[in-house]
Amino acid sequence: MTRSHAVVEKTPLPATAQLWQAVLPGDFIDGYAVESRISPRAVAEIGLALPGWANALMHLRNWIVRPLGLKTEVSDSGDKAIFPVTHEDTEELILGADDSHLNFRISLIQQAGRLHMATWVHRNNLLGRVYLAVVMPFHILIVRGAMRRIARHGGAIASAPGAQ
Repeated sequence: MTRSHAVVEKTPLPATAQLWQAVLPGDFIDGYAVESRISPRAVAEIGLALPGWANALMHLRNWIVRPLGLKTEVSDSGDKAIFPVTHEDTEELILGADDSHLNFRISLIQQAGRLHMATWVHRNNLLGRVYLAVVMPFHILIVRGAMRRIARHGGAIASAPGAQ
């Protein structure tokens, strides 16, 4: 049976996730999950591709924050993932970067047929607090959209290394 509407559940990241080691009191962390057997690596390479409107917002963001000295390009690894990989094992992939205003990570964890995605943000200063408040509505739209795309792919992408 094929689902016509992907169910995105707002839920905490599993307690076994490596990302929890970075979380401090006062940090932002959210979590979502969908039914999916896609590997975290495949999700990073396919499911996190930004839609056109989000790419346009990223270009606008880069133009606005460049004079403030914030990073405008984060992935220089040549990887297909949109952010540098900071941790990877068989169940979890963590991507992210540090900047003067905030540090962030995205955790993708596959557990029992469910793909969990969480975003962690540690705000380094007032600019980080303001920045997070401004981008939060867009963050929610982008993450929920990504999770719906992941759910639609379901088990279509094998979790074996080198799978297409």
